[in-house]
Amino acid sequence: MKSIKRSLLACAVAAVVAAPAHATNGYFSHGYGIKAKGMAGAGVALPQDAIAAATNPAGMVMVGNRVDVGADWFRPIRNTEIKGNAMLGDVSYDASSQKNFLVPEFGYNHMINDTMSFGVVVYGNGGMNTDYTTPIGLFSSTNNAGVDLMQLFIAPTFAMKINDQHSIGISLNLARQRFKARGLQNFDNAMYSSSPGDVTDVGFDSANGWGVRVGWTGQVTDALTLGATYQSRTKMGEFKKYKGLFAEQGGFDIPSNYAIGAAFQATPEMTIALDVEWIKYGEIKSIANPLSNLTVSGNQLGTDDGAGFGWEDMTVYKLGLSYDYSDDLTLRAGWNYGSQPIPASETLFNLLAPGVVEHHLTLGATWTLENGGELSVSYMHAFEKEVKGSGSIPSSFGGGEANLKMYQDALGIAYGWNF
Repeated sequence: MKSIKRSLLACAVAAVVAAPAHATNGYFSHGYGIKAKGMAGAGVALPQDAIAAATNPAGMVMVGNRVDVGADWFRPIRNTEIKGNAMLGDVSYDASSQKNFLVPEFGYNHMINDTMSFGVVVYGNGGMNTDYTTPIGLFSSTNNAGVDLMQLFIAPTFAMKINDQHSIGISLNLARQRFKARGLQNFDNAMYSSSPGDVTDVGFDSANGWGVRVGWTGQVTDALTLGATYQSRTKMGEFKKYKGLFAEQGGFDIPSNYAIGAAFQATPEMTIALDVEWIKYGEIKSIANPLSNLTVSGNQLGTDDGAGFGWEDMTVYKLGLSYDYSDDLTLRAGWNYGSQPIPASETLFNLLAPGVVEHHLTLGATWTLENGGELSVSYMHAFEKEVKGSGSIPSSFGGGEANLKMYQDALGIAYGWNF
């Protein structure tokens, strides 16, 4: 037990200091847990490890006494350009000065008895990460631009079986996030901000908050299991250093999301999983308010109706396959698709947050070792997606269009064991 606690502590420290990364369904990860990531993130009705609570807490009571430790090497390549601007003309920018990130995650689960479990999961969302090597002239003439956002969840989880077919679970999501922005000097004045001096180049700021996730799984036939989960809006403290940038005086809550899923045992060796997830970016003003709000008197940056990134709600489809090739080897594959959340009219501010990828393909495998431990790997490729602006740069900024482009690769590895 002491060795397990030391492992948990080490992983928690690693998660806290992990570099932020650009996520794949907006700024949410395409999945949580290396096994689920190999199946495009599908897992609402298919718990496979002690990180299951990050997807559906009801699954924890199905995985037994278990520890899982994993990490993703994540490589997002993002590029942007401005076309036809009266001040800048045509110019391209490389937003990938930092290309490689390590994103850890881990989970611990303990069976209280045959029908109840308690566990803790640590995982993260990262996104809205850009690191430009030159100033973006519309934002600043002298300072290089970029933003960093990282969100960490520590989720104590209780789950229980209602009977042999059904289970429920609840997680308390304790969240911490940090953010910094630089190179936005053109907005750091009384014309555009309600709080000049609290817009850019003030270093990292942090905020804490909490929410809950609840879930259900039910085996409705011998071959079919269904699941459902809901995560509440996570209420976060304000980014005080950026109260002149984000709407609601530095507000940046984490949006609610919910999902349904099914897992079908097609053959004794083959399982097919399908999840549908809805992410409610539109309920967070600092994320969803359009840039055009800046043209309305009284709607400066930082006010309740100040401009944001203009993101819309997102629906994500996750289809995964798991095949037991042998007693010691399981193979996985998957496809993940979500229509990206940035309208063509909102690409200017999203030069800072070009999270536009849509189609992902994944592969994965798990080897059961002689000592009973499990070594799992996953690979994800998000295909290049370009969003061309349409009416995206206001005439007061010289007109023209801002275009966004991104593709991603990720390679994950995890080790899990039962105790």
